[in-house]
Amino acid sequence: MNVPYDERYESLYLAFIAGLCGFGLVPRATLEIPSSDRRLDRIVKLIRSCRYSFHDLSRVQVDREMPRTPRFNMPFELGLVVAWATISSATHRWFVLEEVPHRLTKSLSDLNGTDPFIHHGQAEGVLKALSNALYRNAKSPSLMELETIYRDLNAAASKFRSGRKGDSLFEAHAFKWLVFMAQSSAQKQVAALMPRRRA
Repeated sequence: MNVPYDERYESLYLAFIAGLCGFGLVPRATLEIPSSDRRLDRIVKLIRSCRYSFHDLSRVQVDREMPRTPRFNMPFELGLVVAWATISSATHRWFVLEEVPHRLTKSLSDLNGTDPFIHHGQAEGVLKALSNALYRNAKSPSLMELETIYRDLNAAASKFRSGRKGDSLFEAHAFKWLVFMAQSSAQKQVAALMPRRRA
């Protein structure tokens, strides 16, 4: 998962975790890896260990804090994945998500010819995007099942925050716990999950 780590993105972050678990995948993110490794090394290790990657490029605007800058992390990590998928003998499928239709053509024209999945900044949009990206899987959950997993995870996240006095969901222990809770919900909601694979 190559997504922004900030509170304004939280509902979409939870939707990614819920949706990927609904498809029987195991979400991975750099924040779960011990920080003793250099961040770039952590990113490369994750890329090499996963069959799929999902890149949300919806945060291309300039931020409000000084110095005002765009966020380059997500496009940079996508570039690493494209290079890895191109030169490696390993099979790696990557997917691009965006909030605004046609904006990718302007913000990253090198990807012209790649159709991003548009989520419109909504959790349901992320679930639909994942459903469209992964539609070839033999056993796919319905959108209703994914929405139920998301609701379960959202409720669990609220309990986590209240029990931890407002701890961020964008930390290693929180991420691992959220994945566990989403997997538990998915096992109840989706009749027959396919074998677990890393996303």
